[in-house]
Amino acid sequence: MVCALGAAVCFGTATVLQAMAAREAGTGGGGEVALLLRALRQWRYLAGLALDGLGFLFQIAALRSIPIYAVSAALASSLAVTAVVAARLLRVRLSGTEWGAVGVVCAGLAMLGLASGPEGEEGGSATLKWAMLATAAGMAVLALLGGRLSGRMRALVLGLGAGFGFGVVEVAVRLIDSLRPAHLLANPASYALLIGGGAAFVLLTSALQRGSVTTATAGMVIGETIGPAAVGVVWLGDRTREGLGWLAALGFAVAVAGALALARFGEAPAVAVEEGGARCGPEPGPE
Repeated sequence: MVCALGAAVCFGTATVLQAMAAREAGTGGGGEVALLLRALRQWRYLAGLALDGLGFLFQIAALRSIPIYAVSAALASSLAVTAVVAARLLRVRLSGTEWGAVGVVCAGLAMLGLASGPEGEEGGSATLKWAMLATAAGMAVLALLGGRLSGRMRALVLGLGAGFGFGVVEVAVRLIDSLRPAHLLANPASYALLIGGGAAFVLLTSALQRGSVTTATAGMVIGETIGPAAVGVVWLGDRTREGLGWLAALGFAVAVAGALALARFGEAPAVAVEEGGARCGPEPGPE
C-alpha cells in the first residue's frame, strides 16, 4: 500500500510539474513538436517524466503485493495529490468542498489499507491473457478513430477508453509471471501491457484536447478502477482480510467518489491572470 500511495504522489506531482513546464514552453511559436521540444528543455518537465517513471515502478511493486482494487483506488487518489500540489505551486484556490474531497479520498484509502488482504494467488488463465490483449487492441482502434467522434459524449467515451487502457496495464502486470525474455515474448499479457498503455495515453490526450477535462477525467477514473477491481476479485482471487469485505467495499467507493469530485484536476489547471494582476480561478475545460 505504501508503494501504491508512492505511485499516486509521483503521478500527481508530475502532472503539476509538467503543466508548469508546458505553460512556460507555450510562449514560443511552432506546432506541437516545437512545443514538446521546448518543454523537454524545462527541468520541471524532465522532473515530471522522472516522477512518472518512478511512479510506474511503484505501481508494479504494489500490483505484485496487494489486490488490484486497492492499487486502483490509490492511483485514482493522484487527483487529490495534484489538487494539493496545484494549490501550493500554481496558487489555485481550492473550495471547501474540494478540500473536503481530499479528506474523503484519504479516509477511503485508510479504510482500504485496513481491509486489504494479500494479492490473490491465482495466476490468471490463458483466456484472460488473450482477453486483455483483445481489450488493449480495441482501445488502440478507439485511439485511431477517436478524432472522428463528435458530440457531448466524446470526452466521456475517450476518457473511459483511456481508463480501460490503464486498467489493462494494471491487470497485465499481474498476468506476467516471469520476466525471462522468452516467457515475456510468449505471453499475450506483455503485448496487452504495451498496447493498452500506449492507447491509454493517446486517448487521454485526445480527450483532454477535445472536450471537458472534468468529464474526460471522470470517465478515466471509472474505467481504471471498477473494471480492474472486478477482474482481480473474480478471476485473480483478490480478497480482503477476514470479515472486512464490507470495509474494503466502502473504502473503495469512498476513495473513488472523492477522486471523481476532484476530476477537474485531471489536467493541472492553468491560473488566469486578469488585468491589473488579480488572480482568478482555473479556467474550465470546454464542454
